[in-house]
Amino acid sequence: MLNAGSGPGSARRIARMVREQDLTEVRFDIDPGVQPDVVGSILDLGKSFKPQSFDVIWSSHVLEHLYAHDVFPALRQFHRILKRDGFALIMTPDLEAVARFIVEQGVATVAYHSPSGPIRPLDMLYGHSRAIEEGHAHMAHRTGFTAERLGNLLLMAGFLTVSVATENFEVRALALMPEADDTAIKKTLLESGFNFQEASA
Repeated sequence: MLNAGSGPGSARRIARMVREQDLTEVRFDIDPGVQPDVVGSILDLGKSFKPQSFDVIWSSHVLEHLYAHDVFPALRQFHRILKRDGFALIMTPDLEAVARFIVEQGVATVAYHSPSGPIRPLDMLYGHSRAIEEGHAHMAHRTGFTAERLGNLLLMAGFLTVSVATENFEVRALALMPEADDTAIKKTLLESGFNFQEASA
């Protein structure tokens, strides 16, 4: 399993799936300071990995750090390095949910608390303010997603089956390769808290 844009830790949210399916997690990040297994950009995955190298790609809150025109090429590379029966699980901030929160609660109100501290709408829109202030410019957000936009981009990138759901200020997308077992994968992800049972793009 490729943890694409891993940051300093492992893919804890799907730890159960990783353990039960006996997957080996490969942490990949642009920042050598987080000590990934492989240093690099998700725009150049082909330099680090051969086609059809992975069963699973996990990408949690990474795509929003790219410029808008780089998202499609990155998703094409995801498609290229997945096995024919593999899948990608992708999360990004949900711009529609953030916009509703701003209208209802204001831009300065804390939306939720994370391990990094309190998260406000500006953090979700533009990147975590404190991390950027501390010199981590790559943590800035350069684009944004709704469920519709992310789903359409994945279909354009070549994934034949895409399911998209939203929850807790997050867009969650499941993109399946042509020989992937849709039912089994969705059941496994449901056990890890990701419900794609009725979601589609």
